[in-house]
Amino acid sequence: MKILNTSPSADGFYMPAEFSQHYGCILIWPHRRDSWQNGAYAARRAFARLIELISSSEKVIVCARYEDYDEARRLLPDRVRVVEMSSDDSWARDVAPTFVTNGSELRGIDWGFNAWGGLYDGLYFPWDKDNKMARKLCDLLEKDCYDCRSFILEGGSIHTDGEGTLLTTEECLLGRGRNPGMSKQGIEQKLCSTLGVSKVIWLRRGIYNDETNGHIDNICTFTSPGEVVLAWTDDKNDPQYKISKECLDILEGSTDAKGRRIRVHKLPLPKPVHITDDECEGLDNMDGEPTRTPGERLAASYVNFYIANKAVIVPQFGDENDSRAVDILSGLFPTREVVGIYARDILIGGGNIHCITQQIPEFEK
Repeated sequence: MKILNTSPSADGFYMPAEFSQHYGCILIWPHRRDSWQNGAYAARRAFARLIELISSSEKVIVCARYEDYDEARRLLPDRVRVVEMSSDDSWARDVAPTFVTNGSELRGIDWGFNAWGGLYDGLYFPWDKDNKMARKLCDLLEKDCYDCRSFILEGGSIHTDGEGTLLTTEECLLGRGRNPGMSKQGIEQKLCSTLGVSKVIWLRRGIYNDETNGHIDNICTFTSPGEVVLAWTDDKNDPQYKISKECLDILEGSTDAKGRRIRVHKLPLPKPVHITDDECEGLDNMDGEPTRTPGERLAASYVNFYIANKAVIVPQFGDENDSRAVDILSGLFPTREVVGIYARDILIGGGNIHCITQQIPEFEK
């Protein structure tokens, strides 16, 4: 593996859309007891179900700590590759490499990671194991790696259509905990030079009370070139309504890199999901303080789905809109089976299905 200091875009590399074909997917076996209730056992069952579904149509690599390796190997299908690798938590979307390709070769990007805000408003410390994972995974896959550690970015904060357009939020990428010394223009130039895009559409905010500072992958994503789904509520008394309406206005007033007007499909949100007393009691404290408060609203969204080669896997919450979300996405992904899995035990950790996965794009060998 070579560590590269050139620009992916200048080298002819770009980030494909998630709905393009994959070589595989990376996940990290959950273990952190202040993130995952009751020793992460419920979360592990949800992860195992998700991994089983994804691995039916693409390769899956699961990273597990030394002390968790045997359990992960026992619970996962033989076709899944389990590798020993240390981590601070289990958010593969944000700590695994962002992969780019030129059509015949695959390379990874090693962004800087500081636990969603560093010492300003990050969620845990230290984060040094997570910050080393991207480079380790490139080494594991024998792929060269771009050194972008001086730029703080998580994979959940970006979505691309693979045709030159990128979605992100100002709430996240312009936050003081990421790259406070850079202007919006400078950040946009960095995104273009690393991801092979020419148009960045900036939404202002993400899902209400999202502790990642408004990751794009929880509120809006591409389903095909020129088309997106947007998390939506009709309840004008919900603080999410104003946020989603603001996003809708921006999207409907935007064109993509090819000059197409963006077509927006509203994906209804579940009713607000609040963590219970029992769920909080199942979480360990961090540095002597609780990580969740009973009644706290969690950032539940159906937009946080994963697009596998033959399936779209959507979080479910035991809500009346669960089936509506599956039906809407079935119409948008006619060549894939849309499958819902109960994901509250993942959500308690702070994110959902998309947050714990990172796709590896297909490439010609």
